[in-house]
Amino acid sequence: MVRARLRCERGFGLIELLMAMTMLNIGILALVAAFNSGAFALRRSGMASTASALADQQMELYRLNKYTAILLDTTAEATARTDTTYNCDTALSGCSGGLTQYTATCTALTGETGSPPPRCNPSRVLIGPDRHRYRIDAYIVTQYPTGSGSSRQNKLVTVVVRDGNNTATVLARESSTFDAATGT
Repeated sequence: MVRARLRCERGFGLIELLMAMTMLNIGILALVAAFNSGAFALRRSGMASTASALADQQMELYRLNKYTAILLDTTAEATARTDTTYNCDTALSGCSGGLTQYTATCTALTGETGSPPPRCNPSRVLIGPDRHRYRIDAYIVTQYPTGSGSSRQNKLVTVVVRDGNNTATVLARESSTFDAATGT
């Protein structure tokens, strides 16, 4: 009688079904996690790509102008300096350095809108084509060519694009040097 009970296979089908369902659930959850991770990576790379395009667009605003028009508005720059994120960027040598920027009263050129216009605005927030918020910070500091012994100054323009919802996250950074000899 005991042997008959031991040889009885009733209920084993149910146990096998439960084991198969458990293994299937583990596989499905792994796939869902992979899709979620992929979606996050695509979103992040899309934001970085958009930020890079916005940095290029901002830098082109400076490249289109004469050397004397490459500046930040004095009033807007003073306001931006009160923001710790703006003021502590490496473009200004961090919080302790505080390099002096090239500022003046900015007047709008033909076709420019806004007060101050985007090329003179040190910090602005906009909605990108992907409908995310981006913050564009511009820095213009004076520098002198190294090893030249010259007193001729250049302008180092740095554009930093940050996540508009988390300004601690830098998505793109672009720098360019402008020489007075290339245009007045």
